[in-house]
Amino acid sequence: MHLPAVEPPTSITVVLRRLTADPGRPRLTWYGADGERVELSGHVLDNWVVKTTNLLVEEFEAGPGTAVLLDLPPHWRTVVWAFATWQAGATVLVPGARGERGPAAVAPSGPGSPAEPADLVVCTDPAAHPRAASLVAVSLPALSRRFDGVLPAGAIDAATSVMTYPDRLGWVPAPDGALPALVSPGLGISHEAILELALERGRGWSDRPRVVIELGRTTRSLTDTLLDVLASLVADGSAVLVDRTDDADALAAMEKGTDRV
Repeated sequence: MHLPAVEPPTSITVVLRRLTADPGRPRLTWYGADGERVELSGHVLDNWVVKTTNLLVEEFEAGPGTAVLLDLPPHWRTVVWAFATWQAGATVLVPGARGERGPAAVAPSGPGSPAEPADLVVCTDPAAHPRAASLVAVSLPALSRRFDGVLPAGAIDAATSVMTYPDRLGWVPAPDGALPALVSPGLGISHEAILELALERGRGWSDRPRVVIELGRTTRSLTDTLLDVLASLVADGSAVLVDRTDDADALAAMEKGTDRV
């Protein structure tokens, strides 16, 4: 007997809801260059994204038309912030990669420089964004309890704030599929198109793939990483982010990776 085909997901919320149907299965694994390993199950990943979405909506009134600059490196926390931004219906702005500049690039600081090209900046270095109207400071290590640095007046410490929000999704604005979900230099993808693009990126991968994403490749951008993680989850698979080059082969074998990008 053939099982009925599963309909493609229509939103990030649907993608996450499907992950919680198999809550204990690993969905996002991170290997940092410093040896850190973090593994998020479907339940834990959804929990992180829901809490972060609630923060974005309640604290910053994020929604369709809100631009959120993610000045973060490729990292599991960056994935969480991107998914939360999309779930709120807002736009992820990706800074220019490898020195490129464009509409989503980080604005230069200093006297006479233009304002930030975003309504909200999420970053690891608040000092790089002196003109940000709204700012969230992110500490990357998994065990961080607070931001280890100078927090500008009015800025929010992600480490102390995200976990205070409910793990049940609150009210979010109605989505607008025609508005951009992801903007990076030379690229703009609408909310309506991003899931279709994710489906297309995953064509040719294994069934329910475990995709090893090698962050050290010189041609890989943050945009690539976010889209590949999304593609792996849309395909009911999982992603392994490897920020190492010396033992990527061993880690791929240990994690039983089925596909590598």
